Amino acid sequence: MTPVRRRGAALLALAVTLSGCGYSFQGTLPDHVKTVAVPIFVNRTQQPAVENVITRAIVDAFATNGRLRVVRREDADSILEGEVLQYTVGAIAVDPSLNVQQYRLGVTLNLRMRDVRQNRLLFEQANFSEQADFLVAGSVAQTLSIEAGALQQAATQIARSVVSLALDRF
Repeated sequence: MTPVRRRGAALLALAVTLSGCGYSFQGTLPDHVKTVAVPIFVNRTQQPAVENVITRAIVDAFATNGRLRVVRREDADSILEGEVLQYTVGAIAVDPSLNVQQYRLGVTLNLRMRDVRQNRLLFEQANFSEQADFLVAGSVAQTLSIEAGALQQAATQIARSVVSLALDRF
């Protein structure tokens, strides 16, 4: 058997095996779920407006993905609700004089997605977390500005993960 045929046979065997064990390349959302509402997440932290940044990033990620259209709550087939449980910033690198050179920003969420047409829970994920690292700038004001960018980066990463969790669970 040639290498090309051997590879083709292996791929066919893999496809048959995966299809036989319930594995699917489709998401697990019911067929009637075509839209999602994403209300502003609840902020359980002391960090002002973190819920707005994360919610906006999730809405943008759903819109970019295109598999679910983001709509108002009253028009939605599903609703993704969340709460921001934790927002942390900690030093992860210092110079020889013990001046902080790099920080790690972490965000932890609780998520719940409901099918409002059939009134059932699609998924629930507690303590879903993501992080982003950022370097210290020259001044405090510059560092705070970079922290805001790191929050946006973490929110974008979280949003992609949340959309994947909602659409591509196997």
